[in-house]
Amino acid sequence: MKDETPAQALEALVADVREELSYLRELGIVGANVDVSQDAAGETVPALAPRAPEPVTTRTPSEDASLKRNALALERAEAAREAAAQPAGSETNMASRTRKTPELETPAPIETLFGTITPKDEASLPQVNETLEDIHNDIGECTRCPLSAGRTHVVHSEGNPRAQLMFVGEAPGADEDASARPFVGRAGQLLNKIIEAIGLKREDVYIGNVNRCRPPQNRTPTLAEAATCKPFLLREIAIVRPKVIVVLGNTAMKNLLETKEGITKVRGKFQDYRGIKVMPTFHPAYLLRDPSKKRETWEDMKRVRDYLNSAESDE
Repeated sequence: MKDETPAQALEALVADVREELSYLRELGIVGANVDVSQDAAGETVPALAPRAPEPVTTRTPSEDASLKRNALALERAEAAREAAAQPAGSETNMASRTRKTPELETPAPIETLFGTITPKDEASLPQVNETLEDIHNDIGECTRCPLSAGRTHVVHSEGNPRAQLMFVGEAPGADEDASARPFVGRAGQLLNKIIEAIGLKREDVYIGNVNRCRPPQNRTPTLAEAATCKPFLLREIAIVRPKVIVVLGNTAMKNLLETKEGITKVRGKFQDYRGIKVMPTFHPAYLLRDPSKKRETWEDMKRVRDYLNSAESDE
């Protein structure tokens, strides 16, 4: 591979800036805190201003206790899974036992319409002895992060607890905050149509967000806010165990997959979350602002539909 020329490097930088600007447009933040410079071709290119440092939040004793309960629940689930793997009649010294991650055999890849895909390994997610109701009760009237100050309701995930398909967005909007249900506004109505277009109904799938409280003016949740709420979503995924998760938009994708890639580069390609196939695609709210992206989203959803159909035929 030849080294990049200065002009090629500059063009790559401009492409990255444009992708970040596209991400801001997706979130509805257009022209916010941007400077304008020129690229090598003389075109105006918005440059992002540095973000202000995020506020440092402290937890109350009750919040610390809740976090400890979450950690204890996951630890017990891991211990139960390890105990179940022990042969019958074997003796284990619990006092001297060290925690290990069991080595799991990787399933054989399957040739599908979309190339080689490794099927979900049932042991790749923790086996948990809790219910969705347990998680909702644990969240309660949450005050773990600053978003609690401005919300009307905590917006829990909803849908079929045994769904094969799960949708994950960023955070509730105004309509969701008022109704305490995810995806019920204009974007939610479009999502319903997308679900129906692949032959399913809303009640067949499971729908939620990374964050459960509406950020002020629908801003992007901070990293600290997302990190506080994300563990509850991961516990839900461990219970529902869908075959495919569709992440809607840049923020949801980056939070679940922990990637720095932008949505425009990753969308349409199956990713992996602990053995579950993940399809990144555009958020319905973004499609309302840019209907030209609906065709790409439809192609993504056809891949999801065909994968689900092929997985069902293999069972």
